[in-house]
Amino acid sequence: MRSSQRLALSFLVPSFFFVALFCLFPIVESFRLSFYRMILTLPWLGRQMVGWENYGDLLTDPVALASIRTTLIFIGVTIPLELLLGLGIALVLNEAFRGRGLLRAVVLVPWAVPTVVASQMWRFIFNDRYGLVNFMLFGADTSRYLAPLADPYLALAAIMIAEIWKTTPFAALILLAGLQSISEDLYEAASVDGATPWQKFRHITLPLLKPALLLALLFRTIDSLRVFDLVYVMTQGGPADATNVLQFYGYKKTFGEGMIGYGSAIAVTVFFMSLVLALAYLRAFKASRLQGQTS
Repeated sequence: MRSSQRLALSFLVPSFFFVALFCLFPIVESFRLSFYRMILTLPWLGRQMVGWENYGDLLTDPVALASIRTTLIFIGVTIPLELLLGLGIALVLNEAFRGRGLLRAVVLVPWAVPTVVASQMWRFIFNDRYGLVNFMLFGADTSRYLAPLADPYLALAAIMIAEIWKTTPFAALILLAGLQSISEDLYEAASVDGATPWQKFRHITLPLLKPALLLALLFRTIDSLRVFDLVYVMTQGGPADATNVLQFYGYKKTFGEGMIGYGSAIAVTVFFMSLVLALAYLRAFKASRLQGQTS
């Protein structure tokens, strides 16, 4: 083995060790614990091997099923809006104009703000006594103020708004990188042929931007599946479990009720949902890359 290879291996081995320790081991351990019934608040019951019973309970638990539905609604609403808004922002930032660098920095501010801080900010904005939303809608007439975070329908919408505000810049950043990889020669050739801006966007930008769109879709979907901070700070899963996404429900079962086995089963379910979606998106990403190379 050459010295350069040994040097590269010396750098890689510690990385692999930490990945195995902090990523692979918790996944394997969660999968193992999901086959046991363990309740921290009742330690005298011990640890009982129950097989797939925790997963069966998960499929019959009405709160868990509602949490899955809430999670899918959350993903189905936020991801398309983030990609749409992110695409619009990326198209603007891709143009040459004075102050573009400053605007790019400003756009990234929501993404740079820690999620807990952003969640607290949006909790104040939607407050039923002094929130900015109520003030903008009703002014000083506090008798008409709404309580969005206490309404089952408005609370989920409020969390979605906070999530879209926080993560749209991330999607815009990925799409902007995709736009900058498109050659200007293609647009110049299309202009010579008399193509309109819409035709350029439809026949050049969108097809060549597909890999970046799929990459943004992959990252944002996985992040949305494991959303926790927003729910924890803004609503604690309420009211009436209306914002109880699956990840937060697993947290409540594990650390709130001490049901380690059941909480591990929920965590494993979230992991496999993320894995299936990641594999599907990666397959679509590879197909789009191959299509772009052959076209």
